[in-house]
Amino acid sequence: MTFQQLSWKCTDGTDMYACAWHPEQRTSAKAVVGFVHGMGEHMGRYVHVAEMLNADGYAVIGFDQRGHGRTSGKRGHTPSYESLFEGIDRMLAEAEASYPGLPVFLLAHSMGGNVALNYMLRKQPRIAGAIVSGPWLKLAFKPPSLQVVLGRVIERFYPKYTSNRPLKAANLTSDPDMIARYVSDPLGHGQITAKFFFSMLRSGRWAIEHAGQLNVPTLIMHATADKVTSAAASKLFAERAGPSCEWIGWDGFQHELFNELRREEVFAVVRDWLARRLDVN
Repeated sequence: MTFQQLSWKCTDGTDMYACAWHPEQRTSAKAVVGFVHGMGEHMGRYVHVAEMLNADGYAVIGFDQRGHGRTSGKRGHTPSYESLFEGIDRMLAEAEASYPGLPVFLLAHSMGGNVALNYMLRKQPRIAGAIVSGPWLKLAFKPPSLQVVLGRVIERFYPKYTSNRPLKAANLTSDPDMIARYVSDPLGHGQITAKFFFSMLRSGRWAIEHAGQLNVPTLIMHATADKVTSAAASKLFAERAGPSCEWIGWDGFQHELFNELRREEVFAVVRDWLARRLDVN
């Protein structure tokens, strides 16, 4: 495996940190997997996922989303929802430049799952497929109504207003080592601005309403007892998307399927699904 750091300049001047994990024999790569991480995260949390995919012959490219990790800009903020698509645009361009002609897949988690699903619905990219884990289409809990009303007013007049509420690590994974890494991670954060939060709520509803327009083969996986994002919402999306989308529920898992104690079971499903899609293509 060869690790490569990348840097992309966004249209508004934001310096976006990106990275790639290349198989030792780049010419023998099967396909490229582009990773889209979740809220408060960064690509450094998924090195083990990249290593797993590399070992199976896939190149991996990822980036720290706006307001996250080593990418510049206000923490937990995006100037617009559509601005979040630019990272995927550049990631797909990087995949084509590095591995011209190879199939490209998206692998996305939580907030990144929301962005990836909306990207596929709105931009209809020519990719081989996507695997989405625990997408934030709806939250697994209902915020207080008064708080939501006040938040909408704040978004209108002060979109950069920041709420800092880190997620409970025990709701993310049952792996003690992963919990320790999450708690001590200097690049992780619990910040989210009013603009980012309500953009996610609106885009989640929009994705469910337009799920029938999905034309990219997609696998959605969700912990059935997820305390962060709604498993019922992602299942509803898959049902409305029809034959383009498959849904798998994981009993006994927390929100972060790729970071759970039994993640090897999840990895096996990922590898099998990717292999089957390559056989089709």
